[in-house]
Order: sequence, then C-alpha cells, then structure tokens
Amino acid sequence: MQNKKNQSAVGMMIQRCHKWRQKRKQYMDQARQATDEIERERLLQAAEHYGRIVNEEQSKIDSTRDPKDKTPVDIPTGDTTNGATPTEEEEEENPFPEFLTNLN
Repeated sequence: MQNKKNQSAVGMMIQRCHKWRQKRKQYMDQARQATDEIERERLLQAAEHYGRIVNEEQSKIDSTRDPKDKTPVDIPTGDTTNGATPTEEEEEENPFPEFLTNLN
C-alpha cells in the first residue's frame, strides 16, 4: 500500500514539474518577443523562478523514486513546431538566450 502512495505522490510531482516547465518556457518565449527592456527582464526573472522550482521538485522526485526506476523520463514540452527543442544541458551551456548575448 505504501508503494502505491509513493507512486501516486511521485506522479503528482512529475505533473507539477511538467506544468512548471511549460510556464518557464512560456515566459522565455514571451521574453524573446518583448521589446521593452524592463518587461523582458521581468519575464526572464519569472522564468528563472520557475527554473529553480523545477530543479527543486526534480531533486525531490529523484530522491523519492526507487533506484531501479531511475530510467530517464521523457517529458513532452508541447513544442511541435520544428521538433528540435533544446535539452536542459544545452540550456545550461548557454545560460543566456541568444537575444541577450547579441545586444551589441
């Protein structure tokens, strides 16, 4: 019975994590399109906030799951425009979006 409760709790955490990833992506997309510098910064800070929440929740998920269940979980991002979404590793390599690094 405890295992079912644990699986249910992990499932709920994964759902919340997915929802927060979508919100982060939404804020990043809005920031890329924003023309006002202050609005862009506000959106980037909101995206960063959701990124921190996702990282914290993901660490809880990883610590709760059984070691035998720790296979990579493919979470759909909902972006089907070109099928090439950056992975978390690619985002970490370039912490700033392209529009911020090419301001000159």
